Amino acid sequence: MNRSLRGWLCAAQGVVLAFTLVGVEARAQEAPGMRMGVRGEITGISGDLVRVHVNSGESVSVELTPQTQVRGVTLANIEDIKPGSYIGSAAMPMADGTLKALEVHVFPAQMAGTGDGHRPFDLAKGSSMTNGSVGDLVVSNGRTLTVNYKGGQQRILVPDDVPIVNLTPGDRSLLKAGVKVVMFVTQSADGKLTAQSISAGKDGVAPPM
Repeated sequence: MNRSLRGWLCAAQGVVLAFTLVGVEARAQEAPGMRMGVRGEITGISGDLVRVHVNSGESVSVELTPQTQVRGVTLANIEDIKPGSYIGSAAMPMADGTLKALEVHVFPAQMAGTGDGHRPFDLAKGSSMTNGSVGDLVVSNGRTLTVNYKGGQQRILVPDDVPIVNLTPGDRSLLKAGVKVVMFVTQSADGKLTAQSISAGKDGVAPPM
């Protein structure tokens, strides 16, 4: 290899390495305190550490704290939703401004007000999460919900094939190997994942949110 070609390759490798280091540093700066969903199946529990095989294929360890909220998830249907019910729905926007539900979860009365509002969500690219009280419920006309929250309102279309579940208050006894979960976690500067809340499926139910 001649000297000029060798010099060019060395320079190119230096540029690639520089960009790689910049990317790693940027992700490290963004990671601390980041809130994200961990979706998968519990493979083991040791003290306050839960091992989860996530849907994307890898395995992660998530730490529990005394403040970690645990909720049970059971199957429901559209008839379980009444005007005044408090629900959450991950959804995608449609051209007319209506949201198309990806899932709907119904809170028990004692959990009304949980996460009230409308915000971006990480279930799918471009998805949102809306938590609020049901106003109108039109099952005969495309299964459309009007959801009211402090400062706003959303209309949500619920297709027939969209999963609907009930959330129930729970505790750590729900967390066992083989249980499907959705955990919302924060990541510290050293990469440690800590669960803020966990939705755990009962009787084989996979939490859809």
